[in-house]
Amino acid sequence: MTTSLDSNKNNKIPTSKEVFRIVIAELLALIIGIMSVISGSLVLLNYKVPNYNILNWLVVYNVILGFISIIAAILMWKKNKSARRLISIILILHVLVLAYLYFFSNEAALESIKAMGFRVSIWIVILLLTYKKLTNNHLN
Repeated sequence: MTTSLDSNKNNKIPTSKEVFRIVIAELLALIIGIMSVISGSLVLLNYKVPNYNILNWLVVYNVILGFISIIAAILMWKKNKSARRLISIILILHVLVLAYLYFFSNEAALESIKAMGFRVSIWIVILLLTYKKLTNNHLN
Protein backbone atom coordinates (compact mmCIF):
# COMPACT_ATOMS: atom_id res chain seq x y z
CA MET A 1 0.00 0.00 0.00
CA THR A 2 1.35 3.39 -0.94
CA THR A 3 0.17 6.56 0.71
CA SER A 4 0.57 10.22 0.03
CA LEU A 5 3.07 10.14 2.88
CA ASP A 6 5.34 8.19 0.52
CA SER A 7 5.18 10.89 -2.15
CA ASN A 8 8.88 11.69 -1.81
CA LYS A 9 9.75 8.10 -2.73
CA ASN A 10 12.00 8.10 -5.80
CA ASN A 11 12.47 11.89 -5.33
CA LYS A 12 9.03 12.59 -6.73
CA ILE A 13 7.81 16.10 -5.96
CA PRO A 14 4.32 15.97 -4.40
CA THR A 15 1.53 17.70 -6.27
CA SER A 16 -0.32 20.60 -4.66
CA LYS A 17 -3.34 18.29 -4.28
CA GLU A 18 -1.24 15.74 -2.35
CA VAL A 19 0.21 18.46 -0.13
CA PHE A 20 -3.28 19.85 0.56
CA ARG A 21 -4.60 16.39 1.49
CA ILE A 22 -1.71 15.76 3.87
CA VAL A 23 -2.06 19.19 5.51
CA ILE A 24 -5.79 18.56 6.09
CA ALA A 25 -5.00 15.11 7.55
CA GLU A 26 -2.32 16.62 9.81
CA LEU A 27 -4.68 19.32 11.04
CA LEU A 28 -7.49 16.84 11.70
CA ALA A 29 -5.17 14.56 13.68
CA LEU A 30 -3.74 17.49 15.63
CA ILE A 31 -7.14 19.03 16.41
CA ILE A 32 -8.80 15.78 17.49
CA GLY A 33 -5.74 14.92 19.56
CA ILE A 34 -5.73 18.28 21.36
CA MET A 35 -9.51 18.09 21.89
CA SER A 36 -9.21 14.61 23.41
CA VAL A 37 -6.36 15.57 25.73
CA ILE A 38 -8.05 18.76 26.96
CA SER A 39 -11.58 17.40 27.38
CA GLY A 40 -10.41 14.14 28.95
CA SER A 41 -8.00 15.91 31.32
CA LEU A 42 -10.76 18.25 32.46
CA VAL A 43 -12.93 15.25 33.32
CA LEU A 44 -10.10 13.38 35.05
CA LEU A 45 -9.23 16.46 37.14
CA ASN A 46 -12.93 16.99 38.01
CA TYR A 47 -13.02 20.45 36.39
CA LYS A 48 -15.76 19.31 34.04
CA VAL A 49 -18.17 16.63 35.21
CA PRO A 50 -20.75 15.65 32.59
CA ASN A 51 -24.21 14.68 33.75
CA TYR A 52 -24.00 11.18 32.30
CA ASN A 53 -22.22 7.97 33.28
CA ILE A 54 -18.43 8.31 33.00
CA LEU A 55 -16.25 5.31 32.32
CA ASN A 56 -12.89 6.31 33.80
CA TRP A 57 -10.97 3.79 31.71
CA LEU A 58 -12.50 5.32 28.57
CA VAL A 59 -11.49 8.85 29.59
CA VAL A 60 -7.92 7.66 30.26
CA TYR A 61 -7.93 5.82 26.91
CA ASN A 62 -9.09 8.99 25.13
CA VAL A 63 -6.37 11.11 26.74
CA ILE A 64 -3.66 8.59 25.84
CA LEU A 65 -4.93 8.26 22.27
CA GLY A 66 -5.15 12.07 22.13
CA PHE A 67 -1.41 12.28 22.80
CA ILE A 68 -0.77 9.52 20.25
CA SER A 69 -2.91 11.46 17.72
CA ILE A 70 -0.70 14.52 18.25
CA ILE A 71 2.35 12.32 17.66
CA ALA A 72 0.73 11.00 14.45
CA ALA A 73 0.16 14.58 13.26
CA ILE A 74 3.81 15.42 13.93
CA LEU A 75 4.99 12.29 12.11
CA MET A 76 2.79 13.19 9.11
CA TRP A 77 4.22 16.71 9.13
CA LYS A 78 7.76 15.29 9.18
CA LYS A 79 6.83 12.87 6.36
CA ASN A 80 7.84 9.95 8.58
CA LYS A 81 6.78 6.56 7.19
CA SER A 82 5.75 5.44 10.69
CA ALA A 83 2.77 7.80 10.41
CA ARG A 84 1.01 5.33 8.10
CA ARG A 85 1.23 2.53 10.63
CA LEU A 86 0.21 4.81 13.50
CA ILE A 87 -2.86 6.06 11.60
CA SER A 88 -3.97 2.46 11.04
CA ILE A 89 -3.33 1.49 14.67
CA ILE A 90 -5.32 4.47 15.99
CA LEU A 91 -8.23 3.69 13.68
CA ILE A 92 -8.25 -0.01 14.59
CA LEU A 93 -8.14 0.75 18.33
CA HIS A 94 -11.01 3.23 18.03
CA VAL A 95 -13.10 0.75 16.02
CA LEU A 96 -12.49 -1.96 18.62
CA VAL A 97 -13.44 0.36 21.50
CA LEU A 98 -16.54 1.55 19.63
CA ALA A 99 -17.59 -2.07 19.00
CA TYR A 100 -17.09 -2.88 22.68
CA LEU A 101 -19.07 0.17 23.82
CA TYR A 102 -21.90 -0.48 21.39
CA PHE A 103 -22.24 -4.25 21.65
CA PHE A 104 -20.92 -5.28 25.06
CA SER A 105 -21.06 -2.38 27.52
CA ASN A 106 -24.22 -1.76 29.49
CA GLU A 107 -22.61 1.18 31.29
CA ALA A 108 -21.54 3.33 28.35
CA ALA A 109 -23.50 6.54 27.90
CA LEU A 110 -24.92 7.30 24.47
CA GLU A 111 -22.69 10.41 24.43
CA SER A 112 -19.60 8.20 24.79
CA ILE A 113 -20.70 5.98 21.91
CA LYS A 114 -21.39 9.01 19.70
CA ALA A 115 -18.02 10.56 20.58
CA MET A 116 -16.20 7.34 19.71
CA GLY A 117 -18.16 7.11 16.46
CA PHE A 118 -17.02 10.66 15.68
CA ARG A 119 -13.39 9.69 16.36
CA VAL A 120 -13.69 6.65 14.09
CA SER A 121 -15.15 8.84 11.33
CA ILE A 122 -12.34 11.39 11.61
CA TRP A 123 -9.65 8.69 11.49
CA ILE A 124 -11.29 7.10 8.45
CA VAL A 125 -11.10 10.50 6.75
CA ILE A 126 -7.44 10.85 7.80
CA LEU A 127 -6.67 7.39 6.42
CA LEU A 128 -8.43 8.20 3.14
CA LEU A 129 -6.65 11.54 2.83
CA THR A 130 -3.27 9.88 3.22
CA TYR A 131 -4.04 6.88 1.03
CA LYS A 132 -2.86 6.92 -2.55
CA LYS A 133 -3.73 4.21 -5.02
CA LEU A 134 -0.95 2.36 -6.75
CA THR A 135 -0.42 3.38 -10.33
CA ASN A 136 1.67 1.83 -13.04
CA ASN A 137 4.43 4.32 -12.20
CA HIS A 138 4.73 2.89 -8.70
CA LEU A 139 4.95 -0.76 -9.73
CA ASN A 140 8.33 -2.41 -10.15
